[in-house]
Amino acid sequence: MTLGVGIVGLPNVGKTTLFNALTRAGAGVASYAFSTVEPNTAMVEVPDPRLSVLARMYQPKKITPTVMKFVDVAGLVQGASRGEGMGNLFLSQIRELDALAMVVRCFQDPNVQHVSQGLDPQRDIEMVNLELALADLDVVNKRRDKIAGTARFKPGAKEQDELGVLDRLAAHLDAGQPIRSVSLQPEESRMMRSFSFLTAKPILYVANIGEDQIGKNTPELAAVNAAASAAGTQVIVLSARLEAEIRELPDEEAAAFLEDAGLKEPALDAFIHEAYRSLNLLTFLTAGESEVRAWTVRQGARAPEAAGVIHSDFERGFIKAEIVAFDELSASGSYPAARDRGKVRLEGKDYLMKDGDVVLFRFNV
Repeated sequence: MTLGVGIVGLPNVGKTTLFNALTRAGAGVASYAFSTVEPNTAMVEVPDPRLSVLARMYQPKKITPTVMKFVDVAGLVQGASRGEGMGNLFLSQIRELDALAMVVRCFQDPNVQHVSQGLDPQRDIEMVNLELALADLDVVNKRRDKIAGTARFKPGAKEQDELGVLDRLAAHLDAGQPIRSVSLQPEESRMMRSFSFLTAKPILYVANIGEDQIGKNTPELAAVNAAASAAGTQVIVLSARLEAEIRELPDEEAAAFLEDAGLKEPALDAFIHEAYRSLNLLTFLTAGESEVRAWTVRQGARAPEAAGVIHSDFERGFIKAEIVAFDELSASGSYPAARDRGKVRLEGKDYLMKDGDVVLFRFNV
């Protein structure tokens, strides 16, 4: 399962710089709006120190981490929902993704123009969220218009239920609230899934600070934290330019660079993990002499579904899952030792997967 996160925000806030820091892709960066037209896309490994522990234990021929897709799209501007600044194109690119990371400019730089007057993170966040909401409202209203006749004149038609949900979403969006904050029943959520609403996607705020702001609680950072708290989301604070520079250095030089900057570790790992968590994902692991590998499933996945991530035959012919928690396996020192200590369990079809489960699936087809 490879899910995508869109890096969004206004022009000239550091989206492509962050993308380069994540991916070492070397995408072009410019100090003017719409320097990114075609989206930059790359796969990024999710850092997981558990793989190294298992690799020492099993000495595998191959180590395979789980990955996420990051997409850097051009900056949204006021009026994007009406097509301003190629807005229709950029919004359609975001719709195909699973979550959003909104980069918010908190740094001052006279050489990088701001699309609005002065530095104001709260205004910038509100502008981006408004354009996303207006784009969703347009989709809702078009669908309402299309099915209104059937819903009105055909009692019992499924369109009646759909129209009821759409009316609730329209009222919510009109009030300036994102769809993700609407309480929907499972059947209602399934009904709305095909629309890929922008404001229904999980969102994470990235406060892009200058190197001179590291470790400081500036008014700009306080504004981002307040906006994130109101939205019920998280903030990752980083200097995209500094992180990009660190990514280009050998490990020893990078460590010294971090120390000089007053940082214990790069902020990118925290950003990747928070993006991963925002998607309600968990990692389970498989280990053997041929390969140690991390796999991704959604929270709430049962054992057969996790088996199907590896191969459809595993799910179709699922019998049992032989599971040991990573921490217990690590503390035991080996799989046989964990089994002797009673830490290895046999679980059936109703078992809910947990992050860090080390699994051997038994199946028969």
